[in-house]
Amino acid sequence: MGGKSCVLDVRARMPTGEMVNIEVQIQDQKNFDRRSLFYLSKEYARNLKSGGNYIKLPDVIAINIVNYNFPQTRNFHSIFHLHEDNEPEIILTKALEIHFINMVKYRGHVKELLSKQSSKKPCMNDPLFRWLTWFDKTSSKELLLEVEKMDSTIKTADERMIQVTQSEEDMIAYDRYLIAQCDLISQIDYAVEKGIEKRDQYFLELLDQGLSAEEIKLRLFSKAK
Repeated sequence: MGGKSCVLDVRARMPTGEMVNIEVQIQDQKNFDRRSLFYLSKEYARNLKSGGNYIKLPDVIAINIVNYNFPQTRNFHSIFHLHEDNEPEIILTKALEIHFINMVKYRGHVKELLSKQSSKKPCMNDPLFRWLTWFDKTSSKELLLEVEKMDSTIKTADERMIQVTQSEEDMIAYDRYLIAQCDLISQIDYAVEKGIEKRDQYFLELLDQGLSAEEIKLRLFSKAK
């Protein structure tokens, strides 16, 4: 983990309906508590449509992975809810949930566990430990191989990551592909404004012919005239 202050921002809907936002923060900018709360609240509010019922708002979970010592808790994994101050066991609602994973404390935890041979297997059986082992660039190759053997989803994630980051040339080619797709969409929208009918069918026919983005663009322009 290094470089920019924030390297990952993922939004996802769980099969059970919860909305999850995952963010990685590299540098301590002294505002991540409020920033996380802002995005959590924004995600919660955006799901209420005009005339909607509050009960239909999905639960929202924020997962923050930080590469510095925050928050000041004993454990590397902290979970926060809205609770009553005098009776903290009473939670107002489980609709909002914030997780912090402190990678500084996590590495210390791993070092302590792996120094005890008897503790190695139990920590490897923890799914969170396996994922953080894969995520942490300081993990040894031996540990990475072990967690991949134990967890097929981690092995799949690793294979996908390799595909995306194979080489600089591949990344450039991928960027060009995305730009070409955006260009094509823009040209289709332009063609619609010029009155081309059945644009979706026509576009698919051109795409099936294996034409390049430039060739499709020329065809669209010529048909629009």
